[in-house]
Amino acid sequence: MDKFKGKIVALLSRIDKAWEKIGGEAKSLLTEELTAELADSEIWNNPRVAQEKAEELSALNRLVRPWVAVRERVLELRDLIELDDASISDEIEADLAGLEDEVSELEKVLRFAGEYDFGNVIMRITAGVGGLDAQDFAEMLQKMYLRFAENHGFVVRIIEISKADEAGIKTAVMEISGDFAYGMLKSENGVHRLVRMSPFNADNLRQTSFALVEILPEIKPSVVKIDEKDLKIDVYRAGGHGGQSVNTTDSAVRITHLPTGIMVAIQNERSQLQNRETAMKILAAKLEQLRQEQHAQTIGELSAGKSASWGAQIRNYVMQPYQLVKDTRTKYEETDVAKVLGGKIEGFVESFLDKNA
Repeated sequence: MDKFKGKIVALLSRIDKAWEKIGGEAKSLLTEELTAELADSEIWNNPRVAQEKAEELSALNRLVRPWVAVRERVLELRDLIELDDASISDEIEADLAGLEDEVSELEKVLRFAGEYDFGNVIMRITAGVGGLDAQDFAEMLQKMYLRFAENHGFVVRIIEISKADEAGIKTAVMEISGDFAYGMLKSENGVHRLVRMSPFNADNLRQTSFALVEILPEIKPSVVKIDEKDLKIDVYRAGGHGGQSVNTTDSAVRITHLPTGIMVAIQNERSQLQNRETAMKILAAKLEQLRQEQHAQTIGELSAGKSASWGAQIRNYVMQPYQLVKDTRTKYEETDVAKVLGGKIEGFVESFLDKNA
């Protein structure tokens, strides 16, 4: 049984290091506090606050409980080893191998070290240079992320979509919810480039087109302190594609943050209040991302600029004259373009996480 004892010590050491890295003690205390708060019926007099705390508690439990559970099972196995019963040696070896695999899987979570990595995503896809091909490419990317989200059990809500007249989309804004949604999808933030024989060109010429993917953390607007005097808010009449579903009231909202020039316009909801709330949520996410990029302490310190600006592409999708998808940051590549556009982008996500761990 001595051969197992060293592995148990090593496994407990890995668990303890991981526990320290995720701030397990502090998160456990916060879990207890939130549990006590939610057990008090008074808190439910304010359903919105109660719901936010319930969601925070659920997220904490999903992060903390697996580590607590695996540590308890390792300690139980250590006690079993202490019995020094050779007849159960094979059973212990199998259980130990299973625990080592489980800890290895849990350790992958440690790569999600960012403040918002555990939470949800606001994704905006915008067609760039390339005309119809770029609009078609933007829609291809949207479908790719929808399939990726579905494969990982994420919930997607389409906030806004602007379809192009002939093909594809001009813009799409989506909310993607699920554990580590932001941590996984932040690898997609930037300019994507497609090279292919254009299906929209009579001569079937090779065409290069671009699309911008913006990945923003979903955060509560109350977390980001925005001075009202820094905002310019315009309301206007929303219009639908091709003259369809045109609102008869001024329900669309455009909010501009004057110090930075960041502008968010939302018209998807018929209610002006709902559009304003959604626009403020997206603006808060954009400003927080910019704050982190500029290493500013507060929103008030931000200078003009924008996140995910048009620049060098982060990923190339080449369909002709050869098949290749290559990330320009990690150099990771795959030759099955159809598979990647079908939502299988895990290799790109993993290589990005490993590079930035």
